[in-house]
Amino acid sequence: MVLRQFMRTDLAKAGADELRNFRCVPDGATVVSLDSPKPVVVAPARYVLLPLANVLTGYSVKAMERKIERGDWREGKVWRRAPDGHIMIDLQGYHRWVEGRPAAE
Repeated sequence: MVLRQFMRTDLAKAGADELRNFRCVPDGATVVSLDSPKPVVVAPARYVLLPLANVLTGYSVKAMERKIERGDWREGKVWRRAPDGHIMIDLQGYHRWVEGRPAAE
């Protein structure tokens, strides 16, 4: 069974029987509950707040803030500021950064 970090966090206190009822598809973006009559599919949004990005990427909120402050992550490429002022991580931009690909224009 493959569990990404965000699932481990959510299911850390679940018993073995509960864990057997969850499966993560290889891309890690979809979670399917095998107990429900209809499968439940959950995919993260393209832009997520820092606390959710922490769970999805494994980088702490402070580490992400440092990357932004140092300029390692460029505004408009890996992150942007929402209209309400919150910092949002662009998961597509983050994946490009991890893979070492140039940022899309």
